[in-house]
Amino acid sequence: GLVIDGRALEHVLHDSLQNIFLELTEKCQAVVCCRATPLQKSVLVRLVRNKLKAVTLAVGDGANDVSMIQVADTGVGISGQEGMQAVMASDFAISQFRHLRKLLLVHGHWCYTRLSNMVLYFFYKNVAYVNLLFWYQFFCGFSGTSMTDYWILILFNLLFTSLPPIIYGVLDKDVSAEILMQLPQLYMMSQ
Repeated sequence: GLVIDGRALEHVLHDSLQNIFLELTEKCQAVVCCRATPLQKSVLVRLVRNKLKAVTLAVGDGANDVSMIQVADTGVGISGQEGMQAVMASDFAISQFRHLRKLLLVHGHWCYTRLSNMVLYFFYKNVAYVNLLFWYQFFCGFSGTSMTDYWILILFNLLFTSLPPIIYGVLDKDVSAEILMQLPQLYMMSQ
């Protein structure tokens, strides 16, 4: 692990030492930055995101973390004694730091599988409808006549674009929360 404070970050974040610092951090299992200014936090997140091409997650609980949360790909704000500024600037809000594990491992896994399956569903829905129109044009000799009334098209999109995602989003849980908490490896395997 590596623990680095604000004074050391001031020197490390200069252009000449950034690559060496990133090489060092890649060899560590954990890197903790303490006593850093809000600007140093945001520069550090931007550096990791741009140079390492990594997806970044920033967790903060106060106004001094807002710039870091906004620079990161995903921001998590913790509501607490330091106010609600971090929560207002974040993508997700939790009440305590201990809920971060469940947010990432359980809800992150479920969200990822739901979104990927819904993208496939929308492709299927649109291909089915366009394929039907395509073959109908062969049947009517490419005259441009409409196969359906507009109200049928609206009803088709309303039924097949709203109801399945709602039902799927509420009911689908491919793996239970208990198993996802016990086996964090499933998060990486699902990707």
